[in-house]
Amino acid sequence: MQAVKSCNTIPEIRVRRLVHAEGYRYRLHVRLLPGCPDLVFPSRRKVIFVNGCFWHGHTCARGSRVPKANRQYWERKIARNKERDLASLNELEALGWQVLTIWECEMRVIDIAALKRFLEGEAE
Repeated sequence: MQAVKSCNTIPEIRVRRLVHAEGYRYRLHVRLLPGCPDLVFPSRRKVIFVNGCFWHGHTCARGSRVPKANRQYWERKIARNKERDLASLNELEALGWQVLTIWECEMRVIDIAALKRFLEGEAE
C-alpha cells in the first residue's frame, strides 16, 4: 500500500488537463477545506473530487470488489472511507461549496459538457 498515491493520480491529472484546456483555473488539494478536494475553484465556490472506485467503494465492478485476503480489514477500511467522504461532502455543502465527484471508471468517457455545466453553474 506504500506505493498507492492519494494525490496526482493518473485520473486526477486527466481531469486537470481537460479543465485547464477549457480555460478554467483552479487550486490543488486545499487542505483548509474538508476532505482536501482535488481541484478547487475558489471564485466559483466549487470543488471536484476524483475518486478511485476501489478505495472509495463505488458501485461499479471494480469498486464492489473486495480482496479475499484480510476481507474484514478491507470492508472496514472502505466503509470508513465512504463515511469520511459523506461527512466531507456534507461539510462542504454546509459551507456553501458545490461538489462534483468524478469516479475512476467514468474516465474512459468523461463528459466535458457536463463538467462545463457544473463549473458554469447551470443546472445538472
